[in-house]
Order: sequence, then C-alpha cells, then structure tokens
Amino acid sequence: MTDLLYSEEEEALRAAVRDLLADHCDAPGVIARTESDTPYDPAAWKALTEGMGLAGLLVPEEQGGQGASHREVAVVLEELGRAVAPVPYLTSAVVATEALLACGDGQLLGKLASGRTVGALAVGLHVAPGGEFKTVRVEDGRLHGELTGIADAVAADVLLVPGDDGGLYAVEAGAATVTPQVSFDLTRPLATVTLDGAAGRRVGDAEPAVRRALRAGAGLLASEQFGVAEWALTETVRYLKERKQFNRPVGGFQAIKHRLAQLWLEVVNLRAAARGAADALASGEDADVAVAVAQAYAAPVAVHAAEEALQLHAGIGMTWEHPIHLYLKRAKADSIAFGTAGAHREALGELVGLQRP
Repeated sequence: MTDLLYSEEEEALRAAVRDLLADHCDAPGVIARTESDTPYDPAAWKALTEGMGLAGLLVPEEQGGQGASHREVAVVLEELGRAVAPVPYLTSAVVATEALLACGDGQLLGKLASGRTVGALAVGLHVAPGGEFKTVRVEDGRLHGELTGIADAVAADVLLVPGDDGGLYAVEAGAATVTPQVSFDLTRPLATVTLDGAAGRRVGDAEPAVRRALRAGAGLLASEQFGVAEWALTETVRYLKERKQFNRPVGGFQAIKHRLAQLWLEVVNLRAAARGAADALASGEDADVAVAVAQAYAAPVAVHAAEEALQLHAGIGMTWEHPIHLYLKRAKADSIAFGTAGAHREALGELVGLQRP
C-alpha cells in the first residue's frame, strides 16, 4: 500500500526550505519585486539551487543531480507556494528538466541541475498534458516563429522549443526576442518568444518530451496550489483569533467557524490529492489518473481558500500592503496552468472509461 505520509527526510527538507524562504521571500520583499522590472529573486534562486542543490532533485546522480523523486520536489513546491516565491523552480527544475530527461540530453541536464542555467519549455502555460501545442518552423537548423504565454521565459538562459519537424530544440535565450506580456500573476510572468532565424540544437523528439514535461508540471503544480491554500487557511485562522468585534474574537462566531471548517476539509483533501499525484509520478503507477484527479480538485480549492482569506481579512485584505492579493492571483493563474479543472475532469473520464452524460 502506498504511504502518502511525509518521511522524516521530507520533513527535514521542508524545514530547511521554509527557513531559507523566510530569509529571502518575506511578503514585503515579494510585493516590492512585483513592482520592479525584475520580479525574480536571484539570491533566493541561488540559495535554493547552489546552496541546497534543489534544482537537480529529479536528475540522476550520474548526470549531476541529486537522484531524488517527485515526492521531494512536491515538498519544495509546497513551501514555494506557501511563500509565493518568485523563482523559476516549477518551470526549470520540473518542466524543462522532465523534457530533457525524456530526451536523454545529459549535457544540458547537468547545467539545469546545478541551477546556474535556467531552462524554460516554450509551450504556453495553459496547455494541458496531451493537449495540442504550437510549434515553430524549422529551416536548415534555424527556427522561425512566435510562441505566446511562455512562463518564466524572461528568466531563462535556454529555451526548449518544439519544431514543426517533430524535434525539440535547445535555443540560447539571447538568440530569441523575449517580450514580457501583461501577467495576472506578477510572481510568475509570461512572455512572448519570437524566433527569427535563431540557431537551435536538436535534443530529442518534441511529442513525448512535452507530454512528459506537462504531466509532471500539472501533477506537481497541485503541491504548489496546496501550499497557497494552506497559507491562506492558516493566516486567516490566526487573524480571526486576534481580530475582535463586539468585544470578542471574530473567529468565535458560529458562521465563521463553519466556513473555516469547510475550508479545512477542502485543504486536507487537496493535500491527499497532491501527495497522491507526486507519489504516482515517482512510482510511475497510474500517474495519468492521479495527475488528472489532483488537478481536477486543486484549482477550485486553492482559489476558494484565497477568496475566503481575502473576505475574512475584511478591509486589511483589500490593501496592496497585505500579501493576500499575491496568493489570490497565484491561485487564479494556477487554475488555468497546465489545463483547467474541467479539462482534467474530461481527461479523467476518458482514462477511467466514464462517458459524459
């Protein structure tokens, strides 16, 4: 039977990541970064990757990584979600890394595992696993075309671009024109990537690489969404214990207790779904089903948790200085990343043979 409880090693990893993020990604600092031209935190990224080796968790040791599994990555993403950390971890250490693992390109994998090179898969963040993705024209090893909605492209050193010949190409980010788009979630900005005859090195076949990368991204995104939801619930409970109205704590009112109890149930169930997806990705057993279940459930819960936090914090929750808006924007943006909940429910129905009414 699968054990979804956290191991001692995973709890130790969580504590270390949480301490690091408390130093680097405090709420005022993250809000200040979203207002600047550089939303990313290079110091936090360096501490996570070069300091702790977390960029290489999914990469085998012989290729320069840590040889860990998706379970450990899920713990890291829970903490990154809890801090809304502006680092390209999901896009580089998970999605781009999984694409390269499918291709077997050890040269680039080692660079991504070290964290000194940031990679981004040039597929729109909204594309679901198994969904259609845009390609660029390949002529004599040169790439031509435009791709939109690419997450963390502005932070990337190398882009993994699918070509119309079925290949996946590694392109130096400097050879492409990366134009920031207006992004709802300022901590994970999107960009348009324009290629005008950029040189690309074929690293493998695009279809299996993109499919594997998006499946891992969708499955592990649920852990980030759990981190967002748990922060929202924990902070709201803490605030309602302190906030007084009619000379008693607001959290003591029966109607508020019912709302929080309902939210707690949803968040606990989300943790189970997210852990199930991470474990299935690690073992390879029923991974497609587990990922679809997790993503069908995760988005509504994370959004609901952030919305409840905003409402129950009342006036202070509406201010720019309070970080709740960061969590609500991340939850809303995540709800369409790697496919909507509805798309995953449809996929789940097909996987388990349930016909729509």
